[in-house]
Amino acid sequence: MRRSALVNSAPLSPPPPIAGNRALVVSLHDVSPRTRAECAEILGQLAALGVPRCSLLVIPDHHHRGHFLADADCAAWLRAQAAAEHELVMHGYYHQRARREGESVSAKWTTRIYTADEGEFYDLGRPAAAALVSKAREDFRQLGVEPAGFIAPAWLLSAEAEAALRELGCEYTTRLGSVVELQTPRVWPSQSLVWSVRSAWRRQVSRAWNELLFRRLTANPLLRISIHPVDLRHPQIWQQIRDLVSRASADREPLTYHEWLARQRAVTSARGSPR
Repeated sequence: MRRSALVNSAPLSPPPPIAGNRALVVSLHDVSPRTRAECAEILGQLAALGVPRCSLLVIPDHHHRGHFLADADCAAWLRAQAAAEHELVMHGYYHQRARREGESVSAKWTTRIYTADEGEFYDLGRPAAAALVSKAREDFRQLGVEPAGFIAPAWLLSAEAEAALRELGCEYTTRLGSVVELQTPRVWPSQSLVWSVRSAWRRQVSRAWNELLFRRLTANPLLRISIHPVDLRHPQIWQQIRDLVSRASADREPLTYHEWLARQRAVTSARGSPR
């Protein structure tokens, strides 16, 4: 079968800067056949709020319950999102980590309580990480997409897994508090807003924390807002997300991670050019 032209990581012409070079990256996590309906609803609402494109963090085989290539409707929808200038980002492979015997208290807290057994790349060795990322990248290519970035579930990425990403030529990853260029030493500090909704107390704390964080990041050149499909099911959480996105997009330019990094490279190159 003839493969369509690859999109996503083709060299970008950096978008023209707006005043102050203030950017907003909205990322939609956990995109898969299981969440497609909610993701489509979220993207429609974001577009109405002035965010026409996002970074979509796609899970190839979400919890081993359905690969996106096995779902023709989902595969077509993903291709359509890429054609509409959303960025498709590799987001783990299964988004699931099996529990292990003899784990430390710290490991149990991080993988079971903090991330509900979804920290797939939390402690992966280099060969295992490389195999999964290579497999994910080939799956994306079957869609006609060449992914530029890899973002681990819950941002939990072992040092060995990060080394594998660098060796595979991945362009970037993100942590909770930063955007990391993998083929250069550059790390861009930027704490992401994100919501925890698994209990009432988590939702209450998340709302207070994200309002505070939004205000603290007012002067930051990059604002990151990370959304999960489940956020849509909680009216107070979703209303806060809508409000913060609307406020941010009033004076920031919505970009994908790939676009934002292209802009940073252009600025760095211009500063280093001889006059």
